[in-house]
Amino acid sequence: MHAARPDYNPPVTDAASPISHSGRCLCGAVRFVAQGAPRWVAHCHCESCRRATSSPFTTYAGYLRGQVVWSGTPAVVYRSSPGVERSFCACCGSPMSFAGERWPGEIHLFLPSFEDPAALSPEMHVHAAEQLPWVHLHDHLPRYLRTAREGPPLS
Repeated sequence: MHAARPDYNPPVTDAASPISHSGRCLCGAVRFVAQGAPRWVAHCHCESCRRATSSPFTTYAGYLRGQVVWSGTPAVVYRSSPGVERSFCACCGSPMSFAGERWPGEIHLFLPSFEDPAALSPEMHVHAAEQLPWVHLHDHLPRYLRTAREGPPLS
């Protein structure tokens, strides 16, 4: 089901925060500014994220919803599974965000859509049980079978 995001009006944010990271879709119709530091930055290897991005894995920065200000054309939402919303640009199709009931109050932004994706560094790998066998990343980051909230890193 596709629907326009009625909540893409700018939310209340912490204007005192000196840290902000802006981003946009490929065509520039959908833009955002994430204010403050992210809660976490992670590579996700789950099948759902791979299919949503047509890539071997994707990298997210997790923010509280109130830290993100959207502008431009509202993104369109696809409810990919119960309790999960994935937003994308209706003009160019770029994936913009992920939100799930398992992470109330959070929105996960695709790090490659940031104007300066190198400004934030991944801290972990999640859903490592679903990592493709031909992906070899020797970055020494902790790897979690599912998520960091669901148990210790793999040894």
